[in-house]
Amino acid sequence: MSDVRQNPTAFPENMNTTEVYAIHGADPEVLAYAMAKYSRSALSMKESLKEISTQRAEQFLNTFYFAYGHRSIADLAHVAFAIERLSLLAAIALVDEQRWDGQERSTRYQDFKKSGWYTPALGEKTAEYTAAAEKLFIAYDRIGKQMLETLKEAIPQPAEMKDDAYVRTLKARAFDVARYLLPLATNTSLGQIVNARTLEGQIARLLGSEFAEIRQLGEKLREAASGPAWNVHADEARVLCQEISSVDGICGDRAMSVLGREVKVSPTLVKYTQPSAYEASTKQELRAAAAELMQGAAIEPAPVVDLVDDSEGLEVELAASLLYPHCHYSYRQIRNVVTGLSAAQRDGIVALGAKHRGRHDELTRAFSSGHGFGFDILMDIGGFRDMHRHRKCVQLIQEFTDVHGYDIPECPGQPTLADAGLEVEYREAMEASFAAYRALRDSGLPEAEQSAQYLLPLGTRVRALFKMDFAEALYISELRSGVAGHFSYRNVAWQMYRAVTERHPSLASYFRTVDIDEPIDLLKR
Repeated sequence: MSDVRQNPTAFPENMNTTEVYAIHGADPEVLAYAMAKYSRSALSMKESLKEISTQRAEQFLNTFYFAYGHRSIADLAHVAFAIERLSLLAAIALVDEQRWDGQERSTRYQDFKKSGWYTPALGEKTAEYTAAAEKLFIAYDRIGKQMLETLKEAIPQPAEMKDDAYVRTLKARAFDVARYLLPLATNTSLGQIVNARTLEGQIARLLGSEFAEIRQLGEKLREAASGPAWNVHADEARVLCQEISSVDGICGDRAMSVLGREVKVSPTLVKYTQPSAYEASTKQELRAAAAELMQGAAIEPAPVVDLVDDSEGLEVELAASLLYPHCHYSYRQIRNVVTGLSAAQRDGIVALGAKHRGRHDELTRAFSSGHGFGFDILMDIGGFRDMHRHRKCVQLIQEFTDVHGYDIPECPGQPTLADAGLEVEYREAMEASFAAYRALRDSGLPEAEQSAQYLLPLGTRVRALFKMDFAEALYISELRSGVAGHFSYRNVAWQMYRAVTERHPSLASYFRTVDIDEPIDLLKR
């Protein structure tokens, strides 16, 4: 047998030299194709990108993504979107993805009084809806301004602190209170960067929503991914090409074909996206199953944070988790009922969760069970939006409703609404919004139940179940209990820490939480 080392062409030289380079300028789907080729070709990335055309990428994706179901290819195509002037309600639905990166307008650092709001198709009820929204914005503006003045009176400006920094810091504290009055109809804007697989699932989920605005949002996302993207350098490229054409027309045309071409970020991977029939059918059947099981029982009182265990077994957890998002009961109350069912009855509930699953459908999120820690949290919607960012958790969210009431914003060591003479006005604004919500919900209009939710303010309580491992429980407790955080989620983070350490005392020393009862400097952010 010959020695391959005697053949100088048997192996390339410098086998131990790693090359690393960033890539810029490739269309997302073309780049995904080029990366996928690593599994099927020995070509380098540079060689692959030089060889690939947009048309070839589309042919490849049609074969391997759609025909063969190699969905991991879409993980390689990342797309950036700007999504502007959507309601807070729609924004919560949009970002409800475990694989999601983005940023949204902050209710702490921006004044939303001029943002406007989304109005559903309500016909003769539009005037009543508009009046209710206007009242909330008036209260938001007045309470925010008065809280700022109260804070200025209570917290002297340090000599070394500049005027703008002092006012800006106290404004943020005032907005933390005022935001409780912003309705879910309030317009916001956000940017997101997601891979094409997440985008496809996101669009399918949005298209199947019960809310008209959210369905339209899904359509607009699909159109934005399939159509020409906005090019930040388009104007500069056009001017440059004109200058080149003034000297050499042929070169100018060539330059325009390269610099001015339209880029479609994900035309192939989302073009067949349709509403998720699996999710829609499953939601309908589980909602009916939850109503039948609970038989109109009263909602039992529950703490802000309830650390639930699933010692009854995975089957009980799965059944309870599947029912949880489709009613307004606590997880503990649902689980207690599920525990009393026969094995066959529990299996029937679990079967409903997978009954309508298609060939390429992922199981619904409720099937992500078996985590060590489950926190059933009842908190204001505004604070929930901050907690919603923790995407390493499995989050099961119940629908927005008035049945849990609302919170009173109160920060230890900070002047209260009562101190500012605003508590009565705040309560009246919240009660009026709830009354408007109920009137619209019961109006009999198409999608009345959905349209009414836009009038619920961010101070309304919402219930959500957060499942996680120990590391994530520690991370959230540490991060969200910090003195710079909003007092709403600081309390939740502290209660999470207390719940874990009461159950597992030996782990308490690993937490670096901040006691929310300790005085804090309100001028530190």
